[in-house]
Amino acid sequence: MSFSVINVNLYTYSVTFVTGKILHSLKEIIRESGLSPEKLTDDWPDLQRGIKTWLGTRDLEQLILEVYDPRNNVLIKRWDFDIDYSLSGDGTMWVDTDDIRYHIRKAGLWPSTCEYCIKAITKPGRPKVDGWSNCTLRSTNGLVRYSIGTTINGDGLGSRTAYWS
Repeated sequence: MSFSVINVNLYTYSVTFVTGKILHSLKEIIRESGLSPEKLTDDWPDLQRGIKTWLGTRDLEQLILEVYDPRNNVLIKRWDFDIDYSLSGDGTMWVDTDDIRYHIRKAGLWPSTCEYCIKAITKPGRPKVDGWSNCTLRSTNGLVRYSIGTTINGDGLGSRTAYWS
């Protein structure tokens, strides 16, 4: 019985860790790419609530940062955080911020006129979370996806990261 309680508490801690690291990674990507993180920080409570809820229920499949030109609604760049519930859990938790920063520089700055939004792909039947609604993704036509690999590991729960350029 106590083993189950320990596993639940560890998973809850992993969910909190991964949620925080994804949000901080998004903030770094936005800021280091030349845009203001003000919108992100304004939406932080809703973002945190949704990510944490859906990681906890294992319904979050992917978190996406779309950067687009507001004049024509065309996608300029995109960052994907693919959620992995099957990473090996050896008790360690880490984030590879150096690798993320390297790829931010590699992807280049965005025009200051760009806007961004954060979208989630979830499993059908996921719990409803206030502040989140249904949406569609912008087309990635003409962009190429570059995989970075696992950048966040929360003891068995983590994220593989990629960007489109």
